[in-house]
Formats: sequence, C-alpha cells, structure tokens
Amino acid sequence: MRLIAKVVAALAAFMAAAAATGGAAQAQSPAAFVFDRAAYVTCREAQAMTPDARRTLATYLAEHSARFRGVVIPENERGAQIGFLVRGGCTLSPDAYLFVVIDRAVQAESPRLSKR
Repeated sequence: MRLIAKVVAALAAFMAAAAATGGAAQAQSPAAFVFDRAAYVTCREAQAMTPDARRTLATYLAEHSARFRGVVIPENERGAQIGFLVRGGCTLSPDAYLFVVIDRAVQAESPRLSKR
C-alpha cells in the first residue's frame, strides 16, 4: 500500500510541476521516475486505490502508451472501448501490471485511432 501511495503522490507532484512549468524540460526528469514506479502497479493494487487515484494513474499510463504508439486516445466511444478492454484484461489477470494491460488495449485499438 505504501508504494501505491508513493506512486499517487509522485504522480500528483509531477502533474502539478508539469502544469506549473508548462511541460518544460525540468519536468521531464521526474516523469521517468514516476513512470518507473507507475509501470509496476498491478491491476489488483490499482483496484485498491481510490477511484480518482486509479483514474489518474490509468490516464497517465494510457497517455504514455499512446505517445509511444503514435496515436491519440479520444474521449468518445473509441476511448471508452480502450477502457472496456483494460477492465476485461484486469478482470482476467488481476496480477498483471496495469501498464501492460493498458498498452495492449491501446495497441489493439491503434489502427482505429487518429495518429499524432
């Protein structure tokens, strides 16, 4: 549980710093640190988080995956489809890393998503 609290706190601090600096280069060093911790949160651990913390973490990981895949996750039915895939993947394998499940969902939907 302490790791989850640290991930959420670090993610919140990073997002606040990035917003304050407009995403300047200084905010990129903490991003790698936050991602290193966020990538190892399992679906089971994420489920134990508060809904807002879980949503923030999942959004952060989904945006990271989308940037790597060169796509944009829309806020419509296609984005909801990714959410359904993540929920199904975590239901089937609760001990899987949340990032892996999210990345697979983004990868599965990437042919139908707009490119960056």
